Amino acid sequence: MKESLIQLAAAFLGSLGFSLVFGLRRRYLFAASLGGLLAWAVYLLAEHTVGIAFLSNLLATAFAVVYAEVLAHRLKCPATLFLTPGIIPMVPGGSLYYAMSSVVRGEMTAARAYGAATLHAALAIAAGISIVLAVRELNARR
Repeated sequence: MKESLIQLAAAFLGSLGFSLVFGLRRRYLFAASLGGLLAWAVYLLAEHTVGIAFLSNLLATAFAVVYAEVLAHRLKCPATLFLTPGIIPMVPGGSLYYAMSSVVRGEMTAARAYGAATLHAALAIAAGISIVLAVRELNARR
């Protein structure tokens, strides 16, 4: 439980940091950072329930997209302001680092494993965004 709370705090702070780096307006900072925290909470819940990293990333990203779209509609601003910080916690930076580190050390078996994990996470993020936006577009055409 304590580890999950630390991860949620890190997700909030990581999303806040990216929001600050990209110059997000002060009035949107909390909502954007909260999106990262909530998306990571969905990831942790899905990982605990399903145990499949690809599906967990996909569900968390889909949640982040819906969250961003709802806030964008309510605050009358672009969804990207909330989507980018919202998906930051799911970005596979750790596995990418370990993949590259393994390549440099010549450990190709580990590099392949970390590379596959990185690719799966990136594909899940892309799929989560694509699925939600495609469903939204189909509903808008009705």
